[in-house]
Amino acid sequence: MDKSEVIHRICECGVVAVVRAENAEQALKIADACVKAGIAGIEVTYTVPGATDVIKSLSETYKNGEIIIGAGTVLDPETARTAILAGASFVVSPCLNTSVVEICNRYQIACMPGAMTIKEVVECMQAGADIVKVFPGELYGPAIIKAIKGPLPYAKLMPTGGVSLDNVDAWIMAGCVAVGVGGNLTAGAKKGDYQSISDIGRKFVEKVAEARVKQ
Repeated sequence: MDKSEVIHRICECGVVAVVRAENAEQALKIADACVKAGIAGIEVTYTVPGATDVIKSLSETYKNGEIIIGAGTVLDPETARTAILAGASFVVSPCLNTSVVEICNRYQIACMPGAMTIKEVVECMQAGADIVKVFPGELYGPAIIKAIKGPLPYAKLMPTGGVSLDNVDAWIMAGCVAVGVGGNLTAGAKKGDYQSISDIGRKFVEKVAEARVKQ
C-alpha cells in the first residue's frame, strides 16, 4: 500500500491499536479483535516476543488491505528494516532516531517518531517524520496538543499513553490526527476476553468520529 494511502487511512479512522502482549498468540488475537472493531491501524510493538513473525503473519492474513499493520517500539534502523521486510506499513518509535526515519523514507514507509517538547516535535518534522507521536501523553494530557499546535499548526500529532474513552474526544478536538490506544483498549486480553477489545474498540472509533463533527 502506498505511503500516502497508509497515512490517509490512519488519519481517516483516527485510532491506532498499540498491541503489547505476553506472546505472539495473544498478540494475534488482540489484532483480530481490533479488526472486528473497525480500527484501521495495528501497531505491533517490539516488546512482544516474536514481534517480527506476528507482523509477517498479520500482513499475510490481511494482505488485501483490510487493516494496516505497523511496528512499534522501534529503536534502531536494523529493527525498522526487519519490520518493513516482514510487511510493516508504518513504523513507530518512542523517540527520534534519525537513522530510523531515513530508512523508512528510503523504503517509503510511514514513520512516526516520538516527541514531547516543541523542540523535539520540530526535530522530528525536520528529520522527515510523517506523523509525530506525542509520548508519553499522560504526562500533560490534551492540553499539550494545543500548546504545540500554537506555533506549529501544521504538525500532524498522534498521542500515545493515557488515551481513554473518557478523554479521546478531548485529544481529537485539540487537533490530533489520530490517537494511539494501548492498555485502555487491550486490557481484556489478560483474561482472555477478546470480545471486550472489539466492543471498546468500536466505542473509540465512534467517539473519534463524534469529536470530529464538533471540531
